[in-house]
Amino acid sequence: MSIAKTYNPKEVEDKWYQSWLQNGFFKSKPNPRKQPYSVVIPPPNVTGVLHMGHMLNNTIQDILVRRARMQGKEACWVPGTDHASIATEAKVVAMLKERGISKKDISREEFLKYAWEWKEKYGGIILEQLKKLGASCDWDRTRFTMEEDLSAAVIQVFVDLHRKGYIYRGIRMVNWDPQGLTAVSDEEVIHKQVNSKLYYVNYQIAEDTNNDQPTTNNYITIATTRPETILGDTAICVNPNDARYQHLKGKKALVPLINRAIPIIQDEYVDMEFGTGALKVTPAHDINDYELGHRHNLASIDILNDNGTLNESAQLYIGEDRFVVRKKIIKDIDAAGQLVKTEDITNNVGYSERTDAVIEPKLSMQWFCRMEKLAEPALKAVMDDEIKLHPPKFKNMYRSWMENIRDWNISRQLWWGQQIPAYYLPDGSFVVAINADEALVLAKQQTGNENLTQQNLRQDEDVLDTWFSSWLWPISVFDGFKDPDNPDMEYYYPTNDLVTAPEILFFWVARMIMAGFEYRRELPFRNVYLTGIVRDSIGRKMSKSLGNSPDPLNLIEQYGADGVRTGMLFSSPAGNDLPFDEKLCEQGRNFSNKIWNAFRLVKGWEVNPDLSFPNELATTWFEAKFNEAVTLLEDHFDKFRISDALLTVYKLVWDDFCSQYLEMIKPAYQQPIDGETYERTLAFFENLMKLLHPFMPFITEELWHELRDRQAKDYLIVACWPEVKAADTDIIQNMDKAMEVVAGIRNVRNSKNIPNTKALELSVKTADASLINAFQPIIQKLANISEISFVETGLDNAISFVQGASEFFIPMEGNVDVAVERERLQKELEYTKGFLTSVDKKLSNERFVSGAPEAVLEKERQKKADAEAKIQALEQSLAALA
Repeated sequence: MSIAKTYNPKEVEDKWYQSWLQNGFFKSKPNPRKQPYSVVIPPPNVTGVLHMGHMLNNTIQDILVRRARMQGKEACWVPGTDHASIATEAKVVAMLKERGISKKDISREEFLKYAWEWKEKYGGIILEQLKKLGASCDWDRTRFTMEEDLSAAVIQVFVDLHRKGYIYRGIRMVNWDPQGLTAVSDEEVIHKQVNSKLYYVNYQIAEDTNNDQPTTNNYITIATTRPETILGDTAICVNPNDARYQHLKGKKALVPLINRAIPIIQDEYVDMEFGTGALKVTPAHDINDYELGHRHNLASIDILNDNGTLNESAQLYIGEDRFVVRKKIIKDIDAAGQLVKTEDITNNVGYSERTDAVIEPKLSMQWFCRMEKLAEPALKAVMDDEIKLHPPKFKNMYRSWMENIRDWNISRQLWWGQQIPAYYLPDGSFVVAINADEALVLAKQQTGNENLTQQNLRQDEDVLDTWFSSWLWPISVFDGFKDPDNPDMEYYYPTNDLVTAPEILFFWVARMIMAGFEYRRELPFRNVYLTGIVRDSIGRKMSKSLGNSPDPLNLIEQYGADGVRTGMLFSSPAGNDLPFDEKLCEQGRNFSNKIWNAFRLVKGWEVNPDLSFPNELATTWFEAKFNEAVTLLEDHFDKFRISDALLTVYKLVWDDFCSQYLEMIKPAYQQPIDGETYERTLAFFENLMKLLHPFMPFITEELWHELRDRQAKDYLIVACWPEVKAADTDIIQNMDKAMEVVAGIRNVRNSKNIPNTKALELSVKTADASLINAFQPIIQKLANISEISFVETGLDNAISFVQGASEFFIPMEGNVDVAVERERLQKELEYTKGFLTSVDKKLSNERFVSGAPEAVLEKERQKKADAEAKIQALEQSLAALA
């Protein structure tokens, strides 16, 4: 059989992926004879392309799914994409701009036609890329959060929650994207540390403008990074315990440039140590100011248009952009003599994740969902470990979020998304209904006006937050709203494991749990595996904007999918960030090559079935090592230590099988191997491919078919997972001792420059020869020992080393240049004596002995004892060379 010298992933990966698809191995349907194992993919944005976070997340999901499939479970991995309202609308607007079309010049229906056109052209890219990674999703089950049935589920839930009193409409402070022209959720705001300026501005005290007090007492000074919002100020706030401002209680200040009188209020919220201890309050443009305004019944003056320009309420700079105004107003305040100073600072500024525009806190009429009651069962389920977080350290974060939960702003000022099913009547009231026909019926009932028509109703222009569809994902992908008792729901729900990122633990995971309890009266999944963030070598989160993220497809092209998958996992414990280095993928590729070379070695042997079986010990030992590894592997999987699971198999393959077992059984050069050893070795190789398959699906499937002739449907992807069996720990421990002897002989060879090809005689002084006798063939083969003999006393003119209770001797004659060895020993003796002298000086120093901790003294005493023992051994070795 001709076997390629090197493993070429490109020739293997597409071949086996297409073969798996054609054979329907990824497909799943309810099977009462099997235990279900279901996973729903965290739906990537339909605008997205594969990035390193996707690689890590989906590799882990695929490992869990492939293992479950091999365990005989009915594995169902549901793929899909999220419609990503903000991101997709931005992409479509950009596409239209390239065609010379403005969104404001077309109707909603025309815009949505273009949006669907964009989705059909680009929306499936990321799922196709996941196939390159090896993701074994049931692609026939692919769902999209804007498809008809899933959109219907969203509308159904909105109507239901509104009728239950959870959903309401009101004016609240939101994160506003002036470029996207929509409210955005907290998780869509990226905080960046930027260089800014802090402006100290004097506000004139209204009642003191005409007296003879010094000028400094006629003003109160505030510090702000956003002077453009000064025009919306409705108060200045100081701490009631701040003695500096007691004389201003009950007085008013004048807003610079426009001289609007505003009250000076007191609230313990103000930090006396920060800035000047006086805070300008702009309730319409800061969330904390909004809370202050609510407590003190302050007016809210919204000075910004939706696009970030100033409106008429500002009185000045009307129609100009907020950042242009920032520069202008400071110049004008300075000209008015009210700018005290300017400082350069760094501060955190929120940016829209989708448009990179600076976020404006803004009062806006929005739809909200009350969360407190919905959160109660979701909090309890996690705290009681009905749903387990892996690692559990995230439980405290989860509890903190859930116990301090706020109402959810669920409306977005966009066209791409599920349009809010609220219908407004001519008098400004509204009804909430599944569709326009139902809305008309309700409107007639509400008004008593039977003459109303559809033309009298206007549907709310806003769409729902994208998370409002994805929080239903584990239910909606199985059509649990359309047909609550359908076979898929009965069989696959609740799902088993969810793999996702900690940053959406609250925004997505917690909400899915809430939806599960609200609509199914049970949890949506049992385990949540939280991956870390993929970071570069200096700790920065990998992102396109920083240019520090490699293209995953280029990595797959260079290192193979198996190499990248293992590379991602080599240093990726659950919940901890992954310090990614491309060398990890190189290590993964090297592992593939190691496996391939082991295969070439084994398949290159000539087999003679008539030979006797000389490798009982070696094969029994490796079987024990294999069983030991399987037991450890199962424990790692049970505890979701996926990185540790990979390292367990990696060590079993590289160290135990390739480096030790194959060396133990390898026939002499150009000699055949016996049939029994060969068959056992092929069986071991097959079992190793089973353990490796979830991690490295492509090379393992390739070798599975190369190791033996297979039947048409005999694929590794559906082979049986190895059983957990008790390991023979005695043979493992004894082999470890034997390998220590081999290592001791190899160390002698290295230190004395004795070639590995030179056969050596070995003498052993021991009280128990049983171990040496039992493992003699392996010691002789691996250490190239021609003969082992037992002696009662040490040998002269020999190199010795000790392992356990035995001492081993290798004759120097014919093996070592005595003169060179004597010189080496003499130098080492002189060095050790010098070291002992330095330790003795330290221990004879009374100040050191009296002042040093006992642990330090004990360490020095141990150094002395070790040096004395070494000197004795060196002197004995020199005497033997005399």
